[in-house]
Amino acid sequence: MSHQPRPGSLSHSAPASPSVPAVSPAAGPPSSVVTDETASRLTRSPASAGGATSPGRAEGQASRQSRPLPPPSAGAGGSADPSGLGFISAGPGLVSSSVSSCKPRILPVQMPICSCEQTINEFETLTRDRDAGRVQQDTLRKILELNADAEYLNHYGLNGRADVESYKSCIPLCVHSDVEPYIQRIADGDTSPLLTGKPVTSLSLSSGTTQGKPKFLPFNDELLETTLQIFQTSYAFRNREYPIGKGKALQFIYGSKQVITKGGILATTATTNLYRRSRYKEGMKDIQSQCCSPDEVVFGPDFHQSLYCHLLCGLIYSDEVHQVFSTFAHSLVHAFQTFEEVWEDLCADIRDGVLSKKVTVPSIREAVTKILKPNPELAESIHRKCIGLSNWYGVIPALWPNAKYVYGIMTGSMEPYLKKLRHYAGHLPLISADYGASEGWIGANINPTLPPEQVTYAVHPQTGYFEFIPLEKPKGQELENSASIHYIESDPVGLTEVKIGKIYEVVITTFGGLYRYRLGDIVKVAGFHNSTPELQFICRRSLVLSINIDKNTEKDLQLAVEEAGKLLEAEKLEIVDFTSFVEKSSDPGRYVIFWELSSDASEDVLRSCANCLDLAFVDAGYVGSRKIRTIGPLELRILKKGTFEEILDYFLSLGGAVSQFKTPRFVNPLNIKVLQILSRNTTKSYFSTAYGL
Repeated sequence: MSHQPRPGSLSHSAPASPSVPAVSPAAGPPSSVVTDETASRLTRSPASAGGATSPGRAEGQASRQSRPLPPPSAGAGGSADPSGLGFISAGPGLVSSSVSSCKPRILPVQMPICSCEQTINEFETLTRDRDAGRVQQDTLRKILELNADAEYLNHYGLNGRADVESYKSCIPLCVHSDVEPYIQRIADGDTSPLLTGKPVTSLSLSSGTTQGKPKFLPFNDELLETTLQIFQTSYAFRNREYPIGKGKALQFIYGSKQVITKGGILATTATTNLYRRSRYKEGMKDIQSQCCSPDEVVFGPDFHQSLYCHLLCGLIYSDEVHQVFSTFAHSLVHAFQTFEEVWEDLCADIRDGVLSKKVTVPSIREAVTKILKPNPELAESIHRKCIGLSNWYGVIPALWPNAKYVYGIMTGSMEPYLKKLRHYAGHLPLISADYGASEGWIGANINPTLPPEQVTYAVHPQTGYFEFIPLEKPKGQELENSASIHYIESDPVGLTEVKIGKIYEVVITTFGGLYRYRLGDIVKVAGFHNSTPELQFICRRSLVLSINIDKNTEKDLQLAVEEAGKLLEAEKLEIVDFTSFVEKSSDPGRYVIFWELSSDASEDVLRSCANCLDLAFVDAGYVGSRKIRTIGPLELRILKKGTFEEILDYFLSLGGAVSQFKTPRFVNPLNIKVLQILSRNTTKSYFSTAYGL
């Protein structure tokens, strides 16, 4: 489900649900469960993205030359190899504007249709006074009653009890490796009640962008209903602030491979698990804006051709588009970077009414040709507007004048893309999507007017049972960056027992068969909406960069890159994207940071950037180790243009969907293919002298 995970945009910002082609068994060897990848989050934290270094193309308009589309990704289609990207997130914003009444009810139920105001009223009822705590007890009871026969629960002696006290005393906290053997048995065809009372018929793939390997997680009808509940809630609040009509949505969404395990279980992204269900389409129909693109584009086998046609269809219906959506900010930025390169080809297609020969997939050609008619006036209007833009600033409102906002996951690992996305969006507001993961949903964005840097998520007390592990900073580290602290833990507390200003790790119990599951997310309680907490995402607990006693996370890396990136501003340069690696083959080991830049930078500036990066890691373990030289000088490597596009294509070749792709901020040593791509594309290298030679 949106670390993030995706989805298309619906009315307001929810993705419309395309009709999914029939699922056919995938060819290839049986798949197996993999567990060595930390699950990516659907939504990430509000952080200081305002000054984030943002990826982008070179300053000035892109070349007007027509550029051929890359060849179809290897492996597109129905391969059963799940070793590539599995993507999280069901698209944020896919919500049903309905609920039955204001009386609190416990999911999963199938929700009848009613107004956004009724949805808001129900959420207020569920969370007012101490109701959130009571609803949590009822939700846990419902989960345990539905799954009373589950082997996992009975292994720990729960034996049908459904009260909070018995549950906490019997069932231990767990991580994915604790439930992996049960999921493996499901994948192998065991239909007994292992994690849930009813057999699991689908598995979702978590993000595998760091190591190139995804994890399997259960997906069932109950999780579908909780997904609709989250989308319904966030949509209602969003539509109250930014009401839209029944227009269309420019959605950059893409299907993904569907893997059949050796036990006959369908495994795919959570997005596709949603789209292929008629219940999802039913739940979305009254709130979705129609997607500009036909289903054949969404589920096409070649991402580059689908993206081209998404842009083309969006231009054809430009006056009807009310929102622009993709699962992640990265996908939105990538789409408009591509637009800079192909806009003249798109104008030619619209002017002549003939689809470019670069689009070769028969199903896509046939579907798009049906809606593409000669329209010289529209082509001329688009051409005139593009020529009149200054470095593509405000291209979205210029070409889609009725769009109300841009929507997608914009926090956490997506923060570095905000600067460039704001450039494209001009005056349009950016609205960050909800907070969840492949494992389940946590909260909805009910304050859509807040910028992504300040967004909070109100926990929905019906979508799961939530606990929070209090995290205290050791004495002497109170003022240090939260990302690099080794916290002191206390016993978990309930949803309504958290304190404003305190930090916690999230623990979830879901309708999908995960019990007291540690997500590894650190959150801060920013406040309360009635009796339910509003969470601010801080960071992942898992380390990214570590050699000995140093501890640096993705957030620490992001802050370091942002700080060093400021040195590029004087030369009007941007960091297109970045990643990192720990080089341990030499003694002492060192951090290696990879940058792809929008244009060439001077030697002096890049040397200064290497020093700045080195000094920007302020973790006490790192600083101390650098001073005594048990960690070597940081190395900054500059990459050829297009390197991260090559990494994206590699993941797509493994069956990933671009709308869920997140650049791996740390490359695991086992991810040999990505390391090879980075190595052969390195053009320059600079070692820090910040701590002396």
